[in-house]
Amino acid sequence: MFSQAALAINIALAVATNIFVADYSGQITTLALTESKGNYTVTETSVNKDCAPNPSWLTLDADRGLLFCLNEGLTSPNGSLSSFTIGTNGRLTSVKNATTISGPVSGVIYGNPAGPRAIALAHYAGSAISSWLLTGHGNFKHNQDLTFTLDGPAPDPARQDAPHEHQAILDPTSQYILVPDLGADLVRVFSWDDATLKLTALEPLKPAPASGPRHAAFWNPYSVACEGCTTYLYVVGELSSTVTSYAVSYKPNGGGLSFDQVYKSTTYGLLNLPPGTAPAEVHVSPDNKYLTISNRNDTAFTLAEPDGTIVKSDSLSTFALQDDGSLVWHQLWPAGGSFPRHYSMNAPGTLVAVGLQNDALVAILQRDPSTGLIGEPIARIPVGGNVTCVVFDEQKALGVLGG
Repeated sequence: MFSQAALAINIALAVATNIFVADYSGQITTLALTESKGNYTVTETSVNKDCAPNPSWLTLDADRGLLFCLNEGLTSPNGSLSSFTIGTNGRLTSVKNATTISGPVSGVIYGNPAGPRAIALAHYAGSAISSWLLTGHGNFKHNQDLTFTLDGPAPDPARQDAPHEHQAILDPTSQYILVPDLGADLVRVFSWDDATLKLTALEPLKPAPASGPRHAAFWNPYSVACEGCTTYLYVVGELSSTVTSYAVSYKPNGGGLSFDQVYKSTTYGLLNLPPGTAPAEVHVSPDNKYLTISNRNDTAFTLAEPDGTIVKSDSLSTFALQDDGSLVWHQLWPAGGSFPRHYSMNAPGTLVAVGLQNDALVAILQRDPSTGLIGEPIARIPVGGNVTCVVFDEQKALGVLGG
């Protein structure tokens, strides 16, 4: 298709940028993006199968040139955690693989950047959070497992039969880990001991019943993070197809977070939401002005393939962030194909890489950072299987490779 073609767009990067793509066939694929005089080229440079059988998530440790991969283990009783060093051409070299509780689907690194650090994993099928100490050069060892049960009957028995931890993210001050739990209708909050990095559960956020919180994103409207700074949290409900914003305040003495709901709408804003829409990923744009959500299964658009074939496409919703925490609908745009499970933006905010699970494709879309509008695809690149995660690796461009 487009994967080997030079494509003209008005975007420039100093050097080649890698994109890492995880898919359920067992592969991590490295794609290289290069630019010359406004012409873009996307090529597949390597494939690694050491996170098989079902890679579900990639966590980049950019400062140290490492990549961590979570294997969900869809047909096995356990999952796994793998680590890789990143070569100068984006080639991955395996360091370690270890068995985990079943179903890891998201991970975040926490702790002192210059001291003890760990990675926390959210386990969807395992109803758990696990913690793994990072011991240097891609090595790690098990630290802790925390498992959860439901307190009562689930509002949605089909999807909320058990707690389903779906994401792990840091708050802007890097004091707390937040974990949306789709099954229990909670956003769990954890602190940790600085010496052992063991996690302690604090009072959670309780979104609306049957909302199924999947992923969330923090926002500091004035681009400053501190305990007294203006802070909002945006939670995407997969089951209710909603986005809810909360004003966040910090409790004294490391006591956790308080949440005050300030806004709620569907992920379509004021537009009519197609039945069956299941939102997935959410991020604040690098310019700190927009919030974009991927919508699966809405089939809101049609696209023409190069051979003239017409295919359905799901969507990306973009909202303008307001200083009071509310959202103003800004754009609904084709995601480039079916089931955009995950997406990421490059650091300048000029490209959006979308992982299309059902199509086994990555769509790379143009974006105008001055307007926040997403544009036409510059490429749609097939990979080995159902795409689960796509991550820009801009270490060379940002000057942080090594360490």
